[in-house]
Amino acid sequence: MQTLLSSDLLNTLTSKDKETFLSSLSELIGQIDEAQKEFSALKSLFEGVLEMLPQAVWVLEEDGGFFYFNSKAYQISKILEGNLPLTDSEEIEFEGNFYLLQGSVIGGKQIVTAIDITHQKRQERLATMGQISAHLAHEIRNPVGSISLLASSLLKRVDIKSKGLVYEIKKAIWRVENIIKTTLMFSKGVIAQRNEYHMLEIKEQTQEILNYISCSKPYDLEFEAPDQAVVWCDLNLLVIVLQNFLSNAIDAIEEGECDEGKIRIYFSQDEECYFFSIYDNGKPIQDSQALFEPFKTTKLKGTGLGLTLSRQIIKAHEGEINFIPEPKTFILKISKCK
Repeated sequence: MQTLLSSDLLNTLTSKDKETFLSSLSELIGQIDEAQKEFSALKSLFEGVLEMLPQAVWVLEEDGGFFYFNSKAYQISKILEGNLPLTDSEEIEFEGNFYLLQGSVIGGKQIVTAIDITHQKRQERLATMGQISAHLAHEIRNPVGSISLLASSLLKRVDIKSKGLVYEIKKAIWRVENIIKTTLMFSKGVIAQRNEYHMLEIKEQTQEILNYISCSKPYDLEFEAPDQAVVWCDLNLLVIVLQNFLSNAIDAIEEGECDEGKIRIYFSQDEECYFFSIYDNGKPIQDSQALFEPFKTTKLKGTGLGLTLSRQIIKAHEGEINFIPEPKTFILKISKCK
């Protein structure tokens, strides 16, 4: 092995030269050590920044081997299969999500990033579905209104034996009208016009829905609330919410395994909020994560907009909706702030 300094050269150095040489060498080693520490710190900072990015990041060698990737990239590394080389941008669907892949070549290495655009795509899809639904609702509303008037007129003319059939027609029309109203409110947005109302009025209007929906099983409904309690709310909007939950409870009882249904609506309040707790013993919620997702429903009836609209209404009252799986209970919380 060849050395930097031969022994003969070292022998020619004086003690002072050797001392100077060793001092310079020690200083050089110290500088190299400091440079390595700075490099390590910069490397850690660089990797930390890449970990904080919302994108998955890969740096690839010319032969396709990995030079670097962050943790987000590691989790979806299979997304690159069949999509390399990449020198532009493209949208890819991968494992149920949508990603925007972008690539460029810098210094002989290919840099590829992927960002999850599932939420953006979902919002675009919902906007399109909302526009279509609102258009259909407008087109359907007038003929349904005419049918409703004809059914009311028919009810006055038919004999007693046929009245039951007309009542069923009116119930079906009411469901269609309710779907139209829900769809139009969802597409337009909700603004609460609040005032003070007694609980008796809220209870009576909420329970009117029982005249329009049927259930093949017997069920017991308890609405526990003092009639004289005063609630500051938008009466029409709050009734829509309570009717939605009551309708859902009846549907769940009909689809569930219970022989006899139980529904409890319990009202309470504190200094800051009103609370409505709604319980039923019907079919359990299958996917609580998708409860408030528009146009998504596991029920045999409905459009999947009822809970979404209900949450919009409660938010317009500066409140929130919480779900407790056991026992199956929804809690509506409404702020008293004026």
